[in-house]
Amino acid sequence: MSFIHQEIAYMNTNKRKKRKICVVITARPSYSRIKTALQAIKKHPDLELQLVIAASALLDRYGMAIRYIEEDGFDIAARVYMVMEGENLVTMAKTTGLGLLELPTVFDNLQPEVVVTIADRYETIATAITASYMNIPVVHIQGGEITGSIDEKVRHAVTKLSNYHFVATPKAAERVVRMGEDAETVFITGCPSIDIAAQVCRNPALDFDIFSRYSGVGEKFEISNGYIVVLQHPVTTEHHEAREHVAQTLKAVHQIGIPTLWFWPNVDAGSDGTSKGIRVFRENEYPENIHFFKNMKSEDFLRVLYNSKGIVGNSSVAIRECSYMGVPAVNIGSRQNGRECGKNVIHVDYQHDAIRDAILHHLNNGRGPGEEIYGHGSSGEMIADILAEIDINRIEKRLSY
Repeated sequence: MSFIHQEIAYMNTNKRKKRKICVVITARPSYSRIKTALQAIKKHPDLELQLVIAASALLDRYGMAIRYIEEDGFDIAARVYMVMEGENLVTMAKTTGLGLLELPTVFDNLQPEVVVTIADRYETIATAITASYMNIPVVHIQGGEITGSIDEKVRHAVTKLSNYHFVATPKAAERVVRMGEDAETVFITGCPSIDIAAQVCRNPALDFDIFSRYSGVGEKFEISNGYIVVLQHPVTTEHHEAREHVAQTLKAVHQIGIPTLWFWPNVDAGSDGTSKGIRVFRENEYPENIHFFKNMKSEDFLRVLYNSKGIVGNSSVAIRECSYMGVPAVNIGSRQNGRECGKNVIHVDYQHDAIRDAILHHLNNGRGPGEEIYGHGSSGEMIADILAEIDINRIEKRLSY
């Protein structure tokens, strides 16, 4: 190549327009599921990050995830207030509808070239529908998985609305292809939250005081001799039973008496029942072994989990990050039905004696080795690299029915 051609090539490379990647985060768990990918997109020379924060990620009562997002150095391109109060089936549908009203204006202003949506929350489908109707390519992260409740329907619907699929496991990839998606659009990237778990495993020391950093409500107690973590959400298809479900867990944990760090539920149908059950129990029983928190930074939360005796509830963190870190988990009820699990998980129903016995089993047997079911700790950079290379003008191939 001549000198002049080399110079032209250099100039063209420098002038190459960055691809605008719009990521929509609608809830606190979505941020931990995408954080390392956001960092990688922000650093990537060929990508421009447009970060939209919406729904419960903006609200203080659900941990105000936006505060931690800003503390981590991310600029917010837009805020979308779309949560209807009530925590029931009607407000979930209306919240989704508000997202469909607000997000088109956001995307029209930002003019993204790719929209990234995460996992399976009901607000997520509003992101996918909006981008699809505006002819913006959609990338779905964590499709192809099986679980209980309404989440699975939402997840599979978002898969069919998406152009590219960044899945966590080979089994998830197989399911996406079986749903009719072109195998060339499916990438096994692992889960970005495992990247954070890997960082914690390299430096697991709990080097901060949980109560002074995150306050919370309830008695403060010594945790150096061991504690457990509880994170229990309502199940949308069983929302009328949410209060009774959480009462069973509260009874089991209170009976055992071990120090317990309990985290507030997500904004789903039934979360009002879960919250009320917690408040009534707290006021009537005055549990000296339970302290309640709204939220924590993802690194701090995983460090708390790593140093615990185990996690109890129905959160996917028990299945994903805790399997990687080898943290014992008691999974209650149907919310995670069908999800790929490691040997760290014991499954039980909503019965306080079964929950108690499973917790005691883990306390007696301790932690086990970690398993790399959902990734190896390098998902974020892989996702950014793929986003820079995919053909956004590609005509999507569909199977004929």
